[in-house]
Amino acid sequence: MSTTTLAVLVPLLPFLGAVAGLLFGRTAPGFVRPLAILPTLGAAVLAVIVAVRQGGGPAISTATELTPTGSVPIDLSLYLDGFAVLVAVLVGLVATCVQLYSTAYLREDPRYPSYAALVSLFTSAMLLVVYSGDLMVLLVGWEVMGICSYFLVGHYWETEAARSASLKAFLVTKLGDVPFLIGLFALAADAGSFQITKILGTVAAGGLDHPTLIALLLLAGVAGKSAQFPLHTWLPDAMAGPTPVSALIHAATMVAAGVYFIARLLPVFAASRAALVVMAVMAAVTMVGSALAALAQDDIKRVLAYSTIGQLGYMTGALAVGDRGAAIFHLLSHGVFKALLFLGAGVIIHAAGTNSLAAMSRMDGLTKRIPDAFWTMTIALLALAAIPPFAGFFSKEAVLVAAEQTATGHSDFAPAGAGWLVLVAGVLTALLTAAYATRLWLMAFRGRGAAAPDHGKEPVAMTGVLWLLAIPSIGFGLAAGPIADWFDGEELTPTVVTSVLGTGAAVIGVMLTYALWQRAAARPATAPAPAGASAATAAAVSAAETPEVAEVTHDHPAVPAGPAPDPGRALLGPLHRHAADGFHLDTVYDRLFVRPVRVAASLVRFLDREVVDTYVRGAGAGPRLLGSLVRRAQTGNVQSYLSALLAGAVVLAIATAVLANVNAGS
Repeated sequence: MSTTTLAVLVPLLPFLGAVAGLLFGRTAPGFVRPLAILPTLGAAVLAVIVAVRQGGGPAISTATELTPTGSVPIDLSLYLDGFAVLVAVLVGLVATCVQLYSTAYLREDPRYPSYAALVSLFTSAMLLVVYSGDLMVLLVGWEVMGICSYFLVGHYWETEAARSASLKAFLVTKLGDVPFLIGLFALAADAGSFQITKILGTVAAGGLDHPTLIALLLLAGVAGKSAQFPLHTWLPDAMAGPTPVSALIHAATMVAAGVYFIARLLPVFAASRAALVVMAVMAAVTMVGSALAALAQDDIKRVLAYSTIGQLGYMTGALAVGDRGAAIFHLLSHGVFKALLFLGAGVIIHAAGTNSLAAMSRMDGLTKRIPDAFWTMTIALLALAAIPPFAGFFSKEAVLVAAEQTATGHSDFAPAGAGWLVLVAGVLTALLTAAYATRLWLMAFRGRGAAAPDHGKEPVAMTGVLWLLAIPSIGFGLAAGPIADWFDGEELTPTVVTSVLGTGAAVIGVMLTYALWQRAAARPATAPAPAGASAATAAAVSAAETPEVAEVTHDHPAVPAGPAPDPGRALLGPLHRHAADGFHLDTVYDRLFVRPVRVAASLVRFLDREVVDTYVRGAGAGPRLLGSLVRRAQTGNVQSYLSALLAGAVVLAIATAVLANVNAGS
């Protein structure tokens, strides 16, 4: 079987599994789990075979015209280069792990059949984006992912939080998709084709007439899909969905699609240095802002959500300085350990009965209750903090090296200012990332207080997946040398300068957070509770009442009273309150956009009901009145009709005579 045929089957198998699951999930429940796991597993295996056959060599491209359009044709096209085949392997691996994990995590969920089918469809859509060589076909996968995210984030639709989160995710990403679609059409109009190979050829020949406009329009769509500032606010709220869905969205689909899109079309963005500067600014603000927000979150999943936003900022920063190899390397590395973090968080929630770090910090012995989650999450957090020799260290260093090369003038791809911006923000974010990773580990696994509930061992389907993902989280960084040949051939290995900067910042973040945690943990015994204790307790109670906790956990443990030792509060100081609320961006958007739109909608409704409807009602009332008057003359009496006829004739005769006399006199 040819490589292109195998590549076609990779997105097709999960799609067929999704269709079968939706059709037979209710009538044949025994087939739900096989239909969820086997097609996705088959797609993962085929993706590995395609990657091995492609081998980092010349891109494999094939196309057939889908339909004549009269102008710019639309083709069913495959484009398999080193970037595409490796990202497809990541998608297949993470999706398979999520499907296996979900069989245990949601085993009591009555909506599991539709959930599993939507996860398969989600996977198929992302694989279509990865392999597609035509932008219109890519757009299909892009939009299908948006629809799937709406349903999956709103899985617990009985609650207001899930409904609001799913609607917010859909609307914010669509806000970016509108300019994105315009940009695609403008790009195709300049290039005369939607095929990626032809577009890149046009760019190389200098054939783009409006490169800055096109790049900024496309960047708006990427900001929405990949949750970059200022369209990132939907992602933390999307934690209202099931934890395995969060793992899939954050690690291998949807948010990764925007970064992958820029990497695929990087020459288009490189044609405008202004667009690269905008991208660098967006990446820097996203990295630092999300890391600060992560330090203030109580919900363990929201910490990881803001972490994802920041790590995507690293990838965007690498693209802004022209190193798509470093960006995709970090995408692959991050995809593995972030999937592990979310699935490990699911085990913690499953065991502790809460997703509140404040509540966990007042539980003792949680580490002994879930040793698999403890060890694997420790590995993933070390990778997230970029501590050598874990995977995150090598991939994050590749980004910092790319920024350093641009900042010091060794690369003229982007302005040096963009390189300095990404480098400084990247080092600062490395410190903050290590800080919030350490905070999460200490509050989740080093709690003190009442004994954590013991519900026995967690299912093998959940713990086995964690250990599977732990392997690449440890060793994937060692592939930094050979994997460069799959990309553009540029070195991805760390340099001494960036290693000292990045690792030094991470170590400072770890040590500072640990010292502040020790001081905060000792304070309750010797000092009164701080003013924020009641807020932390309220947050813990609120987090323990989320729909997912009620669905997947055992009996809820009582949340012990008292303050929670939180080093994030000491680190951020007066900034903590603002960071916990995402720097009030939702409030800003509400006042700048939501309220004016609602006022405009109210005005339109008033005009429609009181003005337009008045004219419509008047248009109907006039003929109705005239008809009622005419109806009165229809008595059915022949004598009345003859009398009216004669009277009319007399009136006409008199009028004729009068007019004749007037004319004769004149």
